[in-house]
Amino acid sequence: MRTLPPIVAALLVSVAPLAAEARRALMPEDWYRFQAASDLQIAPDGAAVAYLVTSYDKSSDESRAALWAADWAGGHNEQLTHGESVSVPRFSHDGRYLSFLSARPSGADKQLWLLDRHGGEPRQITHVNGEITSYAWSPDGTHIVLVMHGVENAPEPESKAGKSAETSEPRKAGKAAKPLVLDALQFKQDEEGYLTAESRSHLYLLDVRSGTFEPLGFDAQRADSLPAFSPDGPEIAYVSRRVEGEPVEVGIDEIYLLATSPGAKPRRLLKTWTPNHQHLQWSPDGRQIAFLIGDEPKFNAYILDDLAVVEVASGHVRDLTNKLDRAVVSPVFTSDGRAIQFAIEDDGFQYPAQVVLATGTITHLVDSTVVSELASAAGHTAVLATSNESAVEVYALEAGKLRPLSAHNRALLDEIALGTVEDIAFTSHDGTAIHGQIVKPSDFVQGHRYPTILWIHGGPNGQDQHELALEGYGPPLERQLFATHGYVVLAVNYRGSTGRGAAFARSILADWGHKEVEDLLAGVDYAVAKGIADPGRLAVGGWSYGGLLTDYVMASDTRFRAAISGAGSGNQLTTYGTDEYIVEYNAEIGAPWRNPALWIQLSYPFFHAERIRTPTLFLGGDKDFNVPIAGGEQMYQALRTLGIPTELVVYPGEYHVLTRPSFLVDRSARYLAWMEKYLGAAP
Repeated sequence: MRTLPPIVAALLVSVAPLAAEARRALMPEDWYRFQAASDLQIAPDGAAVAYLVTSYDKSSDESRAALWAADWAGGHNEQLTHGESVSVPRFSHDGRYLSFLSARPSGADKQLWLLDRHGGEPRQITHVNGEITSYAWSPDGTHIVLVMHGVENAPEPESKAGKSAETSEPRKAGKAAKPLVLDALQFKQDEEGYLTAESRSHLYLLDVRSGTFEPLGFDAQRADSLPAFSPDGPEIAYVSRRVEGEPVEVGIDEIYLLATSPGAKPRRLLKTWTPNHQHLQWSPDGRQIAFLIGDEPKFNAYILDDLAVVEVASGHVRDLTNKLDRAVVSPVFTSDGRAIQFAIEDDGFQYPAQVVLATGTITHLVDSTVVSELASAAGHTAVLATSNESAVEVYALEAGKLRPLSAHNRALLDEIALGTVEDIAFTSHDGTAIHGQIVKPSDFVQGHRYPTILWIHGGPNGQDQHELALEGYGPPLERQLFATHGYVVLAVNYRGSTGRGAAFARSILADWGHKEVEDLLAGVDYAVAKGIADPGRLAVGGWSYGGLLTDYVMASDTRFRAAISGAGSGNQLTTYGTDEYIVEYNAEIGAPWRNPALWIQLSYPFFHAERIRTPTLFLGGDKDFNVPIAGGEQMYQALRTLGIPTELVVYPGEYHVLTRPSFLVDRSARYLAWMEKYLGAAP
């Protein structure tokens, strides 16, 4: 055993504490250094993975996604694309090519590009005038099914000639604006905008060699998506939704089969309630298709996706997780077709598991982790996973353990004195058991009371879990932002959250702002009773449904000295017809003219704004169709009218989830400044 010289050993001992002390707080400007991994793919031979890494560029003030690859052995990571952002990476079935969508050069139409893994620059293989949103490779690599909308003369076959990049830009520049004609029940969607007939997606079969493409199963009254080729290639399974017709038909997925031969007619395989995230995958032998089952529209906000398989020949459906009572995510067949792997959302975690098709037996593959995506091929399974200390990275799943294949955020996070995350459990006002987490500063001193922030997750379909997420509007990054600046943060999985079963999630059906608020306030009482929270320095905040609940909490309890309500609403009556949730509203609450008393009851933060005493910061994007900025504007006006200190921050050009780097930095800085202003500096 090698022995260090005494002087070196003494030096290391003296330096170690200094290194720990040198760790710092998470700063708003750190957004420019974070990198978010997503869209995981695995090569058919299992020897490599590909994924996207989104970075936040300060000079261009843009969020950009680049394509990366890592070999399975873990010895090599490589960035494959530079410059313009890319999306939807896919391996060809022979593994030679990686394809992706990108608008290159900047300002051009988004097209499909091909990168030869043997070397060379990406080459453009489509020249279409519509917008490609997704695609799927045929097993022999000769064709690709494109999911597109906005294609001119959609029913007619298109040729490569006349659809070149040179002709598309002048046509687009000279195109006159036209009125938007809307004829569907749900007529708007965040980021997508107003949903016209031209915005409905349809399938097109692209000949890779010639560049020509033709429509598949085109029906102007339907929207088609998620194509998946059968293993031997003659058929495509896809999801189709009727967007015209009776309201009762909304919220239903129809899965169709379609031969790729000319003139083939679609055959409906089954109908199912639309899940949160539909996913189709053929079994390796082509006899079954895995898919996800949702729930009837009145439970839209509380869906726990079930995993099922359907026999292609008979149409017989078998629900594999109906007794699990937990949501499943990202299902993939194992290479031998005997099992399906997926992630289970469960009480603060989201761990990988698998179900054996022959027996229905479900086993956990790894515990105590949060996995968001799985990919499997040739006996290898890769995942995207995160924890309290690590942002989302790529891992190999082997023998019940996760082996890292990427470390894009390790250097940055090694600088940060991250807060410690602990599970908590307590009872609500009516005795219901409530779970969650508490995040304490890294230098937390037992017996000292801290300014405490109740930070509320969105959804309500979702949960606070042991993760360090960078994207979306979940709270984990905000939790650490506050904790590293000396605040204690409460993360409560109130009733309505997932992870505790369907009954727990549905318990707030048509009763928003009641049981959730009781649970949240019980969490604050718990932290005060434990001697952790300073009862004189409490704050509350959140984004999306977390913003709504912030409004509800403020109107229910005046002890909070500061509040942050992001993309929220206190007047639900005015959201009817102005946001994207018309199906849920009609099914869960009923139309306002049929149930006006309930709508007013659910809007009590606005109609009882005189109860509010809390200085509040309201924020949102001006293009948000998920929770329109009007929700924050109305509450801002109410509090200004009442003389309550308040500010309204509108981020121009942003949707429900902010993406512009300077705005992400700005929002984080405002969060910290608002809390310091009204709670005082944290110790």
